[in-house]
Amino acid sequence: MFRRFPILAIILVALFPSCKAIQSFIHDGEVVAKLGDHELYLSELEQVIPNGISPEDSTALANLYINSWATDKAFQDIAEQKLSKEEKDVSKELEAYRQSLLRYRFEQRYISERLDTAVSAKDVSDYFEAHKENFKLERPILKARFMKIAEDSPNLQKIKKLMSSDDVADVMAADSVAFNSAQRYVDLSDTWIDAVSLAGDFGVDYVEMLSKKNGKFIEIKDGAGSLCVAFVADMVKAGEIPPVEFCEERIKDIIVSGRKHQLLTTLEQDLIEDAKAKEKFEIYSRK
Repeated sequence: MFRRFPILAIILVALFPSCKAIQSFIHDGEVVAKLGDHELYLSELEQVIPNGISPEDSTALANLYINSWATDKAFQDIAEQKLSKEEKDVSKELEAYRQSLLRYRFEQRYISERLDTAVSAKDVSDYFEAHKENFKLERPILKARFMKIAEDSPNLQKIKKLMSSDDVADVMAADSVAFNSAQRYVDLSDTWIDAVSLAGDFGVDYVEMLSKKNGKFIEIKDGAGSLCVAFVADMVKAGEIPPVEFCEERIKDIIVSGRKHQLLTTLEQDLIEDAKAKEKFEIYSRK
């Protein structure tokens, strides 16, 4: 029986790729698939097949939905047959889930109405100073300028000299010359990046990349006539504490998360205290 469903979906969707076209062919409420006593209606299929998509995508979506629907119903039927009355009684689990879901929704509403998401530079700095050891690096971070260029490019050495300069005008010139000469050029010297990110530009892992570091330059040939070059403007090694700016976004998340936790803790305490004050909450002594 399962094998008939995808065939039906393919015929319907291939001939009528949009839901409106399907609806014009079959009246709404028409059954498009059946498993045992279960029936899948056109209205359900319409909800997962958007108008305007290609016939191929329509067919794929119809197949996925119909097979998933059939599998769910097959499991439902076998469970109804094989499980005992006690095993089929899920009222407690449903009620527990309902209570959990209601609590979660109220907590989210409570937080959204009260949470202060603004984190100042001083907040970040203070947190960083108090928890520096927690931010030791697992991998090196760098500030760098990277280019990929033909090994025999006449501008190779010129760009290398310009990109390694401390003069802003030289750095801008490097970008300009590289625009016409290099296959790729990117200036990452204004922000800290993980060594893994830079290694991705070289097409190697970061350990191999750093093993090729000579002075402030890293050069690796790609084997296809191109040379990848990076000028490392600054680097912090693994195991060391990075600059606070590298940790800024992480610290902001930590601070906001802490505020959420405090809001929920306060909410729990306030609810219990309010219930006690209104004499709604009482603990009976055990005899």
